[in-house]
Amino acid sequence: MPSEPLPPKEHAQFKKILKYYELKQYKLGLKAAKSILSQPKFAEHGETLALKGLTLNCLNRKEEAYNLVKRGVKNDMKSHVCWHVYGLLYRSDKNYGQAIKCYRKALTFDPENSQILRDLSLLQIQMRDLHGFRLTRHTLILLKPNIRVSWLAYAVGFHLEKKFDMATEVLMAWRNNPENDDRKYEASELLMYNAQLLREAGKFDSALAFLKAHQKDIVDKLAMTEMQGELLLELGSNAEAEAMYRELLERNVECTSYYTKLEQAVGLGPGAPAADRVALYHSFLKDRPKAHAPKRLPLFFVEGPELHRLLDEYLRPNLRKGVSPVFRNVRKLYSDPVKAKMIGEMAEGYLSCLRKTPSKFDDGADTEEETPTALIYTLSFYAQHLDRVGELKKALDVINEAIEHTPTILELYMTKAKILKHAGNRKEASHWLNYARELDTADRFINSKCVKYMLRAGEIEKAEETAGMFTRESTDPIAQLSEMQCIWFETETAKAYIQALDSGMALKKLHAIAGHFETMVEDQFDFHTYCMRKMTLRAYVEMLRCEDRLREHPHYFEAAVLAVRVYLDLHDAPVGSKEREEQEARSAGMTPAERKKMLSKQKKADAKNAATGGGASASKKGKNKKKGKGSAVAAAGGAAAANAAEAEKKADAKGEALAKTETPLVEASKFLAPLIELAPNRLTTQVLAFEVAWRKQKVLQMLRALRRAHAIAPEDPATLRMSAIFLHFFDTTSASFDANVKTVAQSESETVLGAGATASSMLDKVRAESKSLPHLIVAAELRLLLGASAEEAASDLAGLKSLDGIAGADLHNCRRAIYCLKTKFQEDRSAQFQAACVAAFPLATWNDGTFVEY
Repeated sequence: MPSEPLPPKEHAQFKKILKYYELKQYKLGLKAAKSILSQPKFAEHGETLALKGLTLNCLNRKEEAYNLVKRGVKNDMKSHVCWHVYGLLYRSDKNYGQAIKCYRKALTFDPENSQILRDLSLLQIQMRDLHGFRLTRHTLILLKPNIRVSWLAYAVGFHLEKKFDMATEVLMAWRNNPENDDRKYEASELLMYNAQLLREAGKFDSALAFLKAHQKDIVDKLAMTEMQGELLLELGSNAEAEAMYRELLERNVECTSYYTKLEQAVGLGPGAPAADRVALYHSFLKDRPKAHAPKRLPLFFVEGPELHRLLDEYLRPNLRKGVSPVFRNVRKLYSDPVKAKMIGEMAEGYLSCLRKTPSKFDDGADTEEETPTALIYTLSFYAQHLDRVGELKKALDVINEAIEHTPTILELYMTKAKILKHAGNRKEASHWLNYARELDTADRFINSKCVKYMLRAGEIEKAEETAGMFTRESTDPIAQLSEMQCIWFETETAKAYIQALDSGMALKKLHAIAGHFETMVEDQFDFHTYCMRKMTLRAYVEMLRCEDRLREHPHYFEAAVLAVRVYLDLHDAPVGSKEREEQEARSAGMTPAERKKMLSKQKKADAKNAATGGGASASKKGKNKKKGKGSAVAAAGGAAAANAAEAEKKADAKGEALAKTETPLVEASKFLAPLIELAPNRLTTQVLAFEVAWRKQKVLQMLRALRRAHAIAPEDPATLRMSAIFLHFFDTTSASFDANVKTVAQSESETVLGAGATASSMLDKVRAESKSLPHLIVAAELRLLLGASAEEAASDLAGLKSLDGIAGADLHNCRRAIYCLKTKFQEDRSAQFQAACVAAFPLATWNDGTFVEY
């Protein structure tokens, strides 16, 4: 039943609760609530109980908060305040679905409450309930037609539903509203947003006319000109578009997209004569002779002697000035072997002349003499060229020559580290990049690069210490990097822990990355009102669209793939199981007993360090107690430290709880679901979906992933492996299937794989590619699955004596093959194959890590 109205005195205290809540003075709010609830007559006052619960929620006393709010709702079921507070409680816990239900219930008792309507609309746009969002905003307009935010949000609702005409009409109605007092910038943004609506509706001529009509009122001239140029191209008005893009290039001569669109406007696309295209680019050098883009971009479409001439004109001044990124600027040319060979021959020619006295780029009588730095940077450029084409031994010799000439240029050491990385020597690469970092400890970029190399070399503690050099001194560097959402660091750290066979810490880092993306989704909440107030509607719509596809970002994709694979490994060999101990021992090159002994020593050392740290903390706390007036502060600090320690303990500092999960496939599915939705066209996604479904014994899900994989890459060894596994699984388990499921699976598999396909025929198809290392790896796994002995299954792969003529025999696949031979067969059969790898990659190291390769 409804609560009795509060008398004036208690009502004043009730208002104070609201005031203190808004001011975040929660303890005073609790005191005011107590003054009401302590009276027997009002001990069960619903709205006061609800507000007290809301206040307790802000003090992180959630269980008490929910109990009080539920009591409040129970005691006053028809109070919009109680239901609103209940919704706020759910919203604070990010349970938006329940919060929306509570808000709707509150509106049944007070349908014209603007605050509840606004809160409801924010949740609806957050959950992408576009229809509900639009209706709620329409209600707010009817209640208060002079509020600009409601009109703009209403238009955005139509826009997101692709009802462009209605969105345009709403904007027009607001612009003609007598209450409209938009400032110049705000009016300009509204006009640009209106033009965007017309453009997305396909009304290019109307959008162009609109921009021309309001040209004087638009402040963002650059965005307006860019939109006009794009609209003119869409309408085929190439002459006007050309003028627009020439104007834009006068503003920014280095913007590559402007050149592409200018070529389209003047009719000089990819099929046009190269000479005409070069002339177009070089026309901009008359007024801007130092511009880089007009010199660099023609290199990608010219050929023959003209390419040689333009390359020479581009490379000489850059090498003379010591422009470090010059190789990166021409790196795309290496997709064409002819151009790559030309670059190498030119670099060799430069060096042969620069090594002479006088030092010149050629032997011409009129050629100017060069400074010694020209030789250094040409050596560096040539070393990068050799690294790119795979001549790593020669590349090291060249870069060492440059270092001997001038040992103080840190870029040379960075190049050497990169060559060593590509050669497969991670430890040496880390060493030399750290040497470069020590030459300039104030360079954040080199510091970050060094940290990445250290992590790839397995030097986790050293990497964390190095990363901490650019964090605040008073904080834990790793915690701060996580707070700053430094995803590349956490990804590389997770990979390092995977290499160290520490699944718990790897999963902890990968879950942290997933948490960052979840935070990004939650952070958009603040912009639903901010962007409306600031009139940044174009950016707001772009942000919403970006958020909808956030988890297709490469950072999330990489982290999710790693997490799924770790969970699959944990399902196949759980932590503490005999299978996992044997697998890890073989991977590390130890016997199970040796690895168990090593882990025992490591645990004892960790326990000793923890005990030492605890003693130090206790000693420090004892000293603080002697500080007179500071004793209370010390006690509070000690309590805070104890709470922090407890929280850290609960947070599973070493990720052991994550690694010991009893439902690894459920956890893997959580990471996999966004990939299936947002990255279905990537083969890796379908491979992982198949692996999870296989272990769950979900035949139709296996078939769906297999069908999609066949559509992406039907002859890829991963797809052939999936085909063989599916056929073997179906043959051995179909007797237990539901009749309808069996019929559908059989029919679809024949459609995808062909009638009469068997696991053995798929294996034969894989084995037919005997000169492909990826196929040999898959063949070994499939033969073991189909019942062959370990020795027989590994015979083709382990018996390789040379990698000459073997396709796909790169460093990654070689390590993947060694990892497969070490972990998936009864004993290490990798010795002969590893010898072949050593012969093929003499600079690589093969015994300084586990090389967990997926």
